[in-house]
Amino acid sequence: MTTHTVLIADDEPSMLVTLEFLMQREGYHVLLARDGDEALAQLRAHRPDIVLLDVMMPGKTGFEVCQALRADEALARTKVLLLSAKGRDIDIAQGLGVGADAYMTKPFSTRELAARVRGLLVP
Repeated sequence: MTTHTVLIADDEPSMLVTLEFLMQREGYHVLLARDGDEALAQLRAHRPDIVLLDVMMPGKTGFEVCQALRADEALARTKVLLLSAKGRDIDIAQGLGVGADAYMTKPFSTRELAARVRGLLVP
């Protein structure tokens, strides 16, 4: 079985640690980014299978990273799961509108997040 690579992009250190632990426990290889610019650099350098992308980050927002990723032919197939404290319908619509595969509102259940990631990685 191939190990999938997950990039976690979040400016909140406690969220990075929590998500890294969860994704490693699920058996994934994990990369970390602390802002939108670092997330794009990691995406281009490592081409992960999926990115868990915080919407509100310094530098580029999660929305901007998602748009850039979708515009780049080499990265366009990367799965994107946006994570945000903003849970209004308009926020979710904006996230899906820039090309995210899924959108989850913080706080979320780690079990639900793990299930969403598994579901997105199924061919």
